Amino acid sequence: MKKLLVILLSVTQIYLCAQVGINTSSPKSILDVNGDMNLRGKLSVLNTSNNQITTGINDQILVSQGEGYPPVWKTLRIPDYEQNKFYLIFSSSFADRTGVKFTSSEESSNAATISTTLVKNANISSLNLFRKISSLSQPFTLYSATSKMYFQFETVVQADFPSNGNPDIAIDYACGIFVDDKLVNLRQRNIKASSGTNTFITHNQIGIAENLSKGNHTVSVACARLKSYNSTATLGIGINVASNIDSFIAQSSLKVDAYEVPEVFNPVTN
Repeated sequence: MKKLLVILLSVTQIYLCAQVGINTSSPKSILDVNGDMNLRGKLSVLNTSNNQITTGINDQILVSQGEGYPPVWKTLRIPDYEQNKFYLIFSSSFADRTGVKFTSSEESSNAATISTTLVKNANISSLNLFRKISSLSQPFTLYSATSKMYFQFETVVQADFPSNGNPDIAIDYACGIFVDDKLVNLRQRNIKASSGTNTFITHNQIGIAENLSKGNHTVSVACARLKSYNSTATLGIGINVASNIDSFIAQSSLKVDAYEVPEVFNPVTN
């Protein structure tokens, strides 16, 4: 009888050290609960950074680190969104000191067809001699199909003009803001020679794009020289072409703001 009892206890111990099922005869893990579970005491996990057992703090949740790793306590921060209202989801700014330069022989053929070629959603590949300002090409992500994007581009434009004479000396140029290489905003301007040499002006431009598709996108800025008037001067956009200013003064900047109407609402109840 004693031998039988020892055998039964040994078998039970082996079983307990393997897998335990509650309300199931075929547990699929060390502890498998088939039904509701109420936890009235503390829940502790291993903190692998210091090899200590921790129970977390108030308002923290357990987050999985993947198979083979213990979960970790994380603080959950959920913003209080109201339905059908726009919220600023993404905001960032970028700068560039390399800019783009154009000689008098590098004029875009689009100057003759501005009203038909420099139109909304025109692909940059179809625009002649539009050059991107390299560091202003940046990615962003949208999480909602209802969105408003605001782009603010600022730069300095300079031409190595002589002092103005008669007739006037000037250059037409244009800068566009593109999303995924599609034109969403364009500004055409003119820089004229002044009483001093090497004229420079500040260029400001604001663009808007609405309801872009959800997912990853890329914003970029590209400019072109359109037409020259009595001038063979070099045109610099976002870069100096004469020593009366430097690359710090001439640098470009781009600010990107994404406003979205959130699509998923996860109510938090106590």
